[in-house]
Amino acid sequence: MPRMMSDALRQYRARIDQKLDRFLTRTDFPPQLLEAMRYAVFNGGKRIRPTLVYLATEALGKPLSQADSTACAVEFIHAYSLIHDDLPAMDDDDLRRGKPTCHIQFNEATAILAGDALQALAFETIAADETIPVHIRLALIQHFAAAAGGSGMVGGQAIDLASEQIEIDAKTLEHMHRRKTGDLIAASVVAGALLANAAPDITRALADFGYALGLAFQIKDDILDEIGNTEVIGKRAGSDASLRKSTFVSVHGLNEATAQLDDQRLVAVAALAPLGAQGAGLVAMAEFVTNRDH
Repeated sequence: MPRMMSDALRQYRARIDQKLDRFLTRTDFPPQLLEAMRYAVFNGGKRIRPTLVYLATEALGKPLSQADSTACAVEFIHAYSLIHDDLPAMDDDDLRRGKPTCHIQFNEATAILAGDALQALAFETIAADETIPVHIRLALIQHFAAAAGGSGMVGGQAIDLASEQIEIDAKTLEHMHRRKTGDLIAASVVAGALLANAAPDITRALADFGYALGLAFQIKDDILDEIGNTEVIGKRAGSDASLRKSTFVSVHGLNEATAQLDDQRLVAVAALAPLGAQGAGLVAMAEFVTNRDH
Protein backbone atom coordinates (compact mmCIF):
# COMPACT_ATOMS: atom_id res chain seq x y z
CA MET A 1 0.00 0.00 0.00
CA PRO A 2 2.71 2.60 0.80
CA ARG A 3 4.39 1.86 -2.57
CA MET A 4 1.09 2.35 -4.37
CA MET A 5 0.59 5.70 -2.65
CA SER A 6 4.14 6.72 -3.44
CA ASP A 7 3.51 6.04 -7.14
CA ALA A 8 0.23 7.96 -6.97
CA LEU A 9 1.92 10.84 -5.16
CA ARG A 10 4.37 11.19 -8.03
CA GLN A 11 1.49 11.47 -10.50
CA TYR A 12 -0.38 14.05 -8.44
CA ARG A 13 2.84 15.90 -7.73
CA ALA A 14 3.62 16.21 -11.44
CA ARG A 15 0.17 17.72 -12.00
CA ILE A 16 0.30 20.12 -9.06
CA ASP A 17 3.83 21.24 -9.91
CA GLN A 18 2.69 22.16 -13.41
CA LYS A 19 -0.24 24.17 -12.04
CA LEU A 20 1.89 25.85 -9.35
CA ASP A 21 4.40 26.91 -11.98
CA ARG A 22 1.64 28.57 -13.98
CA PHE A 23 0.59 30.67 -10.98
CA LEU A 24 4.20 31.53 -10.13
CA THR A 25 5.13 32.83 -13.57
CA ARG A 26 4.33 36.47 -12.96
CA THR A 27 5.78 39.61 -14.49
CA ASP A 28 4.09 41.92 -11.98
CA PHE A 29 6.04 40.61 -8.94
CA PRO A 30 9.49 42.04 -8.07
CA PRO A 31 12.04 39.51 -9.39
CA GLN A 32 13.72 38.67 -6.07
CA LEU A 33 10.35 38.28 -4.34
CA LEU A 34 9.16 35.89 -7.04
CA GLU A 35 12.44 33.98 -6.89
CA ALA A 36 12.04 33.51 -3.13
CA MET A 37 8.42 32.40 -3.53
CA ARG A 38 9.39 29.85 -6.16
CA TYR A 39 12.31 28.67 -4.03
CA ALA A 40 9.97 27.97 -1.12
CA VAL A 41 7.36 26.22 -3.24
CA PHE A 42 9.64 24.17 -5.50
CA ASN A 43 12.06 22.76 -2.97
CA GLY A 44 11.00 19.14 -2.81
CA GLY A 45 7.75 19.04 -0.85
CA LYS A 46 5.68 15.86 -0.85
CA ARG A 47 2.52 17.79 -1.88
CA ILE A 48 0.41 15.85 0.62
CA ARG A 49 -2.14 18.64 1.17
CA PRO A 50 -2.91 19.33 -2.52
CA THR A 51 -2.98 15.57 -3.11
CA LEU A 52 -5.63 15.30 -0.40
CA VAL A 53 -7.70 17.92 -2.24
CA TYR A 54 -7.40 15.83 -5.40
CA LEU A 55 -8.11 12.50 -3.68
CA ALA A 56 -11.23 13.79 -1.91
CA THR A 57 -12.53 15.47 -5.07
CA GLU A 58 -11.99 12.29 -7.10
CA ALA A 59 -13.56 10.12 -4.39
CA LEU A 60 -16.73 12.20 -4.74
CA GLY A 61 -16.85 11.81 -8.50
CA LYS A 62 -15.57 15.19 -9.64
CA PRO A 63 -12.73 15.75 -12.15
CA LEU A 64 -9.27 16.84 -11.05
CA SER A 65 -9.54 19.97 -13.17
CA GLN A 66 -12.19 21.27 -10.78
CA ALA A 67 -9.71 21.01 -7.90
CA ASP A 68 -6.58 22.53 -9.47
CA SER A 69 -6.84 26.06 -8.12
CA THR A 70 -7.80 24.87 -4.63
CA ALA A 71 -4.93 22.38 -4.59
CA CYS A 72 -2.52 25.17 -5.53
CA ALA A 73 -3.99 27.47 -2.88
CA VAL A 74 -3.47 25.03 -0.03
CA GLU A 75 0.13 24.42 -1.10
CA PHE A 76 0.75 28.18 -1.15
CA ILE A 77 -0.60 28.42 2.41
CA HIS A 78 1.55 25.50 3.50
CA ALA A 79 4.68 26.93 1.87
CA TYR A 80 4.11 30.33 3.48
CA SER A 81 3.72 28.71 6.89
CA LEU A 82 7.00 26.83 6.53
CA ILE A 83 8.89 30.00 5.55
CA HIS A 84 7.62 31.76 8.66
CA ASP A 85 8.08 28.73 10.93
CA ASP A 86 11.77 28.58 9.98
CA LEU A 87 12.48 32.25 10.78
CA PRO A 88 14.86 33.16 13.63
CA ALA A 89 11.97 34.53 15.69
CA MET A 90 10.12 31.22 15.33
CA ASP A 91 11.90 27.84 15.14
CA ASP A 92 15.18 29.31 13.82
CA ASP A 93 15.86 26.48 11.37
CA ASP A 94 18.54 26.69 8.70
CA LEU A 95 17.61 23.52 6.81
CA ARG A 96 14.33 22.58 5.13
CA ARG A 97 13.97 19.51 2.89
CA GLY A 98 17.74 19.22 2.75
CA LYS A 99 18.24 22.78 1.49
CA PRO A 100 18.91 26.14 3.14
CA THR A 101 15.72 27.68 4.49
CA CYS A 102 14.31 30.69 2.66
CA HIS A 103 15.74 33.31 5.02
CA ILE A 104 19.18 31.68 4.77
CA GLN A 105 19.06 31.43 0.98
CA PHE A 106 17.88 35.04 0.58
CA ASN A 107 17.51 37.20 3.69
CA GLU A 108 15.05 37.51 6.53
CA ALA A 109 13.05 40.42 5.09
CA THR A 110 12.69 38.74 1.69
CA ALA A 111 11.58 35.51 3.35
CA ILE A 112 8.90 37.30 5.38
CA LEU A 113 7.59 39.05 2.28
CA ALA A 114 7.65 35.83 0.26
CA GLY A 115 5.50 34.18 2.92
CA ASP A 116 3.12 37.13 2.97
CA ALA A 117 2.82 37.06 -0.82
CA LEU A 118 2.17 33.31 -0.94
CA GLN A 119 -0.61 33.60 1.63
CA ALA A 120 -2.29 36.36 -0.38
CA LEU A 121 -1.80 34.44 -3.63
CA ALA A 122 -3.63 31.45 -2.15
CA PHE A 123 -6.84 33.39 -1.75
CA GLU A 124 -6.40 35.23 -5.04
CA THR A 125 -6.05 31.86 -6.79
CA ILE A 126 -9.37 30.55 -5.48
CA ALA A 127 -11.22 33.84 -5.95
CA ALA A 128 -10.13 34.12 -9.59
CA ASP A 129 -11.23 30.61 -10.65
CA GLU A 130 -14.40 31.32 -12.61
CA THR A 131 -14.95 27.61 -13.31
CA ILE A 132 -16.06 27.26 -9.67
CA PRO A 133 -19.46 28.71 -8.73
CA VAL A 134 -19.18 31.93 -6.74
CA HIS A 135 -20.84 30.52 -3.61
CA ILE A 136 -18.36 27.61 -3.53
CA ARG A 137 -15.40 29.96 -4.00
CA LEU A 138 -16.64 32.02 -1.07
CA ALA A 139 -17.05 28.89 1.05
CA LEU A 140 -13.52 27.74 0.17
CA ILE A 141 -12.01 31.12 1.03
CA GLN A 142 -13.80 31.22 4.38
CA HIS A 143 -12.86 27.59 5.01
CA PHE A 144 -9.13 28.05 4.43
CA ALA A 145 -8.99 31.41 6.19
CA ALA A 146 -10.39 29.79 9.34
CA ALA A 147 -8.09 26.76 9.07
CA ALA A 148 -4.99 28.92 8.59
CA GLY A 149 -5.80 31.71 11.04
CA GLY A 150 -5.74 32.46 14.74
CA SER A 151 -8.11 29.66 15.69
CA GLY A 152 -6.28 27.25 13.38
CA MET A 153 -2.73 26.85 12.12
CA VAL A 154 -1.39 30.21 13.31
CA GLY A 155 -3.03 29.74 16.70
CA GLY A 156 -1.36 26.34 16.98
CA GLN A 157 2.00 27.89 16.19
CA ALA A 158 1.42 30.52 18.88
CA ILE A 159 0.71 27.77 21.43
CA ASP A 160 3.84 25.94 20.24
CA LEU A 161 6.05 28.99 20.76
CA ALA A 162 4.54 29.67 24.17
CA SER A 163 5.19 26.05 25.15
CA GLU A 164 8.94 26.05 24.49
CA GLN A 165 11.13 25.39 27.51
CA ILE A 166 8.17 24.16 29.55
CA GLU A 167 6.41 20.83 29.94
CA ILE A 168 2.84 20.61 28.69
CA ASP A 169 0.33 17.85 29.27
CA ALA A 170 -0.97 15.40 26.69
CA LYS A 171 -4.28 17.24 26.24
CA THR A 172 -2.57 20.56 25.48
CA LEU A 173 -0.13 18.84 23.13
CA GLU A 174 -2.94 17.25 21.12
CA HIS A 175 -4.91 20.51 20.99
CA MET A 176 -1.81 22.38 19.78
CA HIS A 177 -1.19 19.96 16.93
CA ARG A 178 -4.85 19.66 16.04
CA ARG A 179 -4.60 23.40 15.34
CA LYS A 180 -1.06 23.70 13.99
CA THR A 181 -1.06 20.65 11.70
CA GLY A 182 -4.51 19.10 11.73
CA ASP A 183 -6.60 22.09 10.70
CA LEU A 184 -4.92 22.62 7.32
CA ILE A 185 -4.77 18.90 6.55
CA ALA A 186 -8.45 18.46 7.44
CA ALA A 187 -9.29 21.59 5.44
CA SER A 188 -7.57 20.08 2.40
CA VAL A 189 -9.79 16.99 2.59
CA VAL A 190 -12.99 18.91 3.30
CA ALA A 191 -12.23 21.20 0.35
CA GLY A 192 -13.00 18.22 -1.88
CA ALA A 193 -16.41 17.93 -0.24
CA LEU A 194 -17.07 21.64 -0.80
CA LEU A 195 -16.06 21.38 -4.45
CA ALA A 196 -18.36 18.38 -4.89
CA ASN A 197 -21.24 19.88 -2.88
CA ALA A 198 -21.20 16.72 -0.76
CA ALA A 199 -23.85 15.74 1.76
CA PRO A 200 -23.23 16.79 5.39
CA ASP A 201 -22.52 13.23 6.57
CA ILE A 202 -19.84 12.77 3.92
CA THR A 203 -18.31 16.13 4.77
CA ARG A 204 -18.18 15.16 8.46
CA ALA A 205 -16.59 11.81 7.60
CA LEU A 206 -13.90 13.54 5.55
CA ALA A 207 -13.26 16.05 8.34
CA ASP A 208 -12.89 13.22 10.88
CA PHE A 209 -10.48 11.47 8.53
CA GLY A 210 -8.50 14.68 8.03
CA TYR A 211 -8.07 15.40 11.73
CA ALA A 212 -6.96 11.83 12.49
CA LEU A 213 -4.57 11.98 9.54
CA GLY A 214 -3.24 15.32 10.77
CA LEU A 215 -2.45 13.89 14.20
CA ALA A 216 -0.87 10.83 12.61
CA PHE A 217 1.25 13.10 10.43
CA GLN A 218 2.48 15.08 13.44
CA ILE A 219 3.15 12.00 15.56
CA LYS A 220 5.21 10.55 12.71
CA ASP A 221 7.11 13.84 12.39
CA ASP A 222 7.89 13.73 16.12
CA ILE A 223 9.09 10.13 15.84
CA LEU A 224 11.28 10.97 12.86
CA ASP A 225 12.75 13.93 14.73
CA GLU A 226 13.71 11.50 17.48
CA ILE A 227 15.04 8.56 15.44
CA GLY A 228 15.35 9.83 11.86
CA ASN A 229 18.46 10.68 9.87
CA THR A 230 19.04 14.33 8.95
CA GLU A 231 19.97 13.46 5.37
CA VAL A 232 16.76 11.45 4.93
CA ILE A 233 14.24 13.66 6.71
CA GLY A 234 15.69 16.84 5.18
CA LYS A 235 15.91 18.82 8.42
CA ARG A 236 18.08 18.57 11.47
CA ALA A 237 17.14 15.52 13.51
CA GLY A 238 16.71 16.31 17.20
CA SER A 239 15.80 19.95 16.57
CA ASP A 240 12.70 19.71 18.75
CA ALA A 241 14.71 18.34 21.67
CA SER A 242 17.31 21.08 21.27
CA LEU A 243 14.54 23.67 21.66
CA ARG A 244 13.07 21.70 24.58
CA LYS A 245 9.77 21.39 22.75
CA SER A 246 7.08 19.06 23.97
CA THR A 247 6.41 16.35 21.40
CA PHE A 248 4.43 13.13 21.31
CA VAL A 249 7.71 11.31 22.00
CA SER A 250 8.78 13.52 24.91
CA VAL A 251 5.31 13.41 26.51
CA HIS A 252 4.43 9.75 25.88
CA GLY A 253 7.72 8.00 25.11
CA LEU A 254 8.67 6.42 21.79
CA ASN A 255 6.72 3.18 22.22
CA GLU A 256 3.47 4.89 23.23
CA ALA A 257 3.87 7.49 20.47
CA THR A 258 4.26 4.67 17.94
CA ALA A 259 1.12 3.01 19.31
CA GLN A 260 -0.80 6.29 19.06
CA LEU A 261 0.38 6.69 15.47
CA ASP A 262 -1.22 3.36 14.58
CA ASP A 263 -4.36 4.26 16.56
CA GLN A 264 -4.80 7.47 14.55
CA ARG A 265 -4.30 5.56 11.30
CA LEU A 266 -7.10 3.19 12.29
CA VAL A 267 -9.37 6.10 13.28
CA ALA A 268 -8.69 7.79 9.94
CA VAL A 269 -9.44 4.67 7.92
CA ALA A 270 -12.60 3.92 9.92
CA ALA A 271 -13.90 7.44 9.26
CA LEU A 272 -13.92 6.71 5.54
CA ALA A 273 -16.45 3.87 5.84
CA PRO A 274 -19.32 5.97 4.33
CA LEU A 275 -17.28 6.37 1.12
CA GLY A 276 -16.86 2.64 0.57
CA ALA A 277 -14.52 1.69 -2.26
CA GLN A 278 -14.37 5.32 -3.38
CA GLY A 279 -12.22 6.09 -0.36
CA ALA A 280 -9.39 3.73 -1.39
CA GLY A 281 -7.04 6.54 -2.37
CA LEU A 282 -7.50 8.27 0.96
CA VAL A 283 -6.93 4.98 2.80
CA ALA A 284 -3.68 4.60 0.89
CA MET A 285 -2.69 8.11 1.95
CA ALA A 286 -3.19 7.17 5.61
CA GLU A 287 -0.92 4.19 5.11
CA PHE A 288 1.68 6.35 3.38
CA VAL A 289 1.70 8.99 6.13
CA THR A 290 2.12 6.30 8.78
CA ASN A 291 4.96 4.48 7.05
CA ARG A 292 6.96 7.34 5.47
CA ASP A 293 10.62 7.88 6.31
CA HIS A 294 10.71 11.65 5.79
